[in-house]
This record gives sequence, structure tokens and C-alpha cells, in this order.
Amino acid sequence: MARPMRIDFVSDVACPWCLIGLRGLEQALERTRDIVDAEIHFQPFELNPDMPPEGQNMAEHVAEKYGATPEQSAANRATIRERAAALGFTMRFSDEMRIRNTFDAHRLLHWSASEGRQQALKHALFEAYFTREENVADHEVLVAAAEQAGLDGDAARAVLDSDRYADDVRQAERLWRARGINAVPAIILDGRYLVSGGQPAETFEQVLRQVVAAAA
Repeated sequence: MARPMRIDFVSDVACPWCLIGLRGLEQALERTRDIVDAEIHFQPFELNPDMPPEGQNMAEHVAEKYGATPEQSAANRATIRERAAALGFTMRFSDEMRIRNTFDAHRLLHWSASEGRQQALKHALFEAYFTREENVADHEVLVAAAEQAGLDGDAARAVLDSDRYADDVRQAERLWRARGINAVPAIILDGRYLVSGGQPAETFEQVLRQVVAAAA
């Protein structure tokens, strides 16, 4: 009999390793569905909370924030594209891509949880940002992603045009930082076991089996 398990997935829409980690986790859950009945809760984390509406060029941002040269940045993006492709995801990640503010995306994700479509919306937002390189700070892009995820577009627009869930998102962000989460993705199993980074399915599968065995 599959064991119920809560999984908190702390991440940002603008984080490529979060997409890779989510795909790896989902593959591992498919492999362990006979022993794990998982419920994933997506928790907010902003890599760039002060990013202005116009965003910033990806290469410029990486150079300023991490000191990476253009060559290093290009090599890192190529590695990420290859990892994503191996997981069945098309990631453009071009030189022209812009870093965006993701706060409203997190508000929409918070709302979508009550509609039972949070995981579908997370995937739609990753696709909008990394595959189509759309502006995920733009409300029309967010509404389109909501509709792609099976949510009501008018209801999504009503959320975005208000300040609903802003306090909830900020409170959740503070909570996870207070718990020591300073980098994403951070995946917490059963509120006790932490897996960090865009790990492959094999790593997640091993941890899932260990958690189930420890609770037996």
C-alpha cells in the first residue's frame, strides 16, 4: 500500500534548475508510486525580488550577480539545456533572454492550489518562460498560462488585477528563509528530509525509498 507523503517544493519560476529538479522528482514518483502517494505543495522563493518590471538581460544579470564571463554563462546554459532535453523539456535559454520579476506568478500559483491545478500551472509557467521566453511578469502571459493549466482565465485575471495573496506569498517566503532555505530548488519530504538542487530521478528515487523504509 502506498504511503501518503507531503512534499514541499520551494522554487522560483525563473530558476532553470527548479524545472530540472521537478522533472526528476516526478519521474522518481512514477517509479515509486507503489509505495509513495505524494502530494506536492509548491512554495514561493524569489531569486530576484527587486527585479524591475522591464527585467534584465540574462547574460548581464549573471555577470553582475555571479561574476561569470560570457563564455562561462554560455557553457552553463548549454549544460542546463542538455539536462532539460534529457528530461523531455525544450529550453531555449538564449542570449536575449531576460530575467523577470516573478512575484505575481507566485500569487497566481498560491491561488491555483485551492483550484487543484498548482502543478499544472507550475509546468505552464516554466514552459512560458524557458521554452517561449515570454515575460512572466506580464499579466496576459500569466492568464494564458493559467488557461493552459486548465484554470479559468477571468478568475486568474481577477487575482492578478488585485493584491490578493500578496501577504500570503510574502509570509511563506519569510517562513522558508527562516527555516534555512537560501537556494532553490529545495525539496522537503515529510517536513523532515531535504533534497537540494536539480537532482536526477535516480537520486530522488533513492531518497523516497529511504524515507519510506525509515517510517516502516
